[in-house]
Amino acid sequence: MTPASKKFLFDLLCTPSPTGFEFHGQRKWVDYTRQFSDRVESDAYGTAWATLEGSSKKPKRLMFEAHADEIGYMVKYISKEGFLSVDRVGGSDAATARGRRVDILGDKGTVRGIIGNIAIHIREDRENEKAPKVHELWIDIGASNDKEVAKAGIRVGHPAVYSDTVEELGPHRLFGRALDNRVGGFIIAEVMARLSKGKKRVPSTLIAVNAVQEEIGGNGAKMVAHRLMPDLAIVLDVTHATDTPTVNMKRYGEVTLGGGPSLTHGSANHIEIVQRLIDVAEKKNIPIQHESSSRFTGTDTDVIFTQQHGIPSALVSLPLRYMHSVVEMADLRDIESVIQLLVAFAERLTDKDEFKVRL
Repeated sequence: MTPASKKFLFDLLCTPSPTGFEFHGQRKWVDYTRQFSDRVESDAYGTAWATLEGSSKKPKRLMFEAHADEIGYMVKYISKEGFLSVDRVGGSDAATARGRRVDILGDKGTVRGIIGNIAIHIREDRENEKAPKVHELWIDIGASNDKEVAKAGIRVGHPAVYSDTVEELGPHRLFGRALDNRVGGFIIAEVMARLSKGKKRVPSTLIAVNAVQEEIGGNGAKMVAHRLMPDLAIVLDVTHATDTPTVNMKRYGEVTLGGGPSLTHGSANHIEIVQRLIDVAEKKNIPIQHESSSRFTGTDTDVIFTQQHGIPSALVSLPLRYMHSVVEMADLRDIESVIQLLVAFAERLTDKDEFKVRL
């Protein structure tokens, strides 16, 4: 990772991009990837993609896809006293919300607030208390009434994200909010950057897609896959690292932080693409891990592979601890391994490759 690419990674991770309001981060992703591609385009809802044309006469169209959005909250109600009730945007964890700083993306810019946390001394029945429900949360922006809230440029419908940013921890690790899946957007941009700087172009046309609204059902991926209809797709997302205390590996599988990218088997994942990824990893000495998917992956892969007559697809996942929190943790060595795997896969793909289950 170069200093320039690392700077881009940290900038992207710190840019608020809640589901449905991804445009702040998307603008930065577009500006960065434009220098490594032949063209950059976007659709009506803000999904963006960068294209690098292949050298073959009839190039395969390979799509690398990640999602741009992060979880957060949305203003649901404003009381006369100036407190803001909220609803979830995506899978926000209300159990970790109290006492946290948030940034509300209002009409007059970002407004800092805090999610209220009543002191333990005066909470009722604290011996039996449970995690709060989302409708029990409120944001305090320091206003005395609803008129002051309006004056600050805040109304019902404005999104909010935690104000926590990214930090390095130890020699190899990052932690912060929104690594899920802004790291994926960085990875596919870095893959394009490295392939564009090669001595010669790879045979296949590469399309790096940073899709919106994954956290609420893969809406952006569904639209763009139908529009672009690539010959094959590799989806890049995060997966649960299960190497921490209390996690049941018999139930959730074994994935370790620092153990390399994880390949998913089953459901949306095309057998031949997965096997090609395994072969490439072995040839390049890239460590990999394995996961099972008996019904669905819970990622954009699920909506991409079913488009039109079907898109052969596979999911490559970055191990992540503490998902959907403000201390999500990834390993820089895993990030580099994922980049190397995707670069090597693209370099090996030719116009003669056909991914079809043989009957």
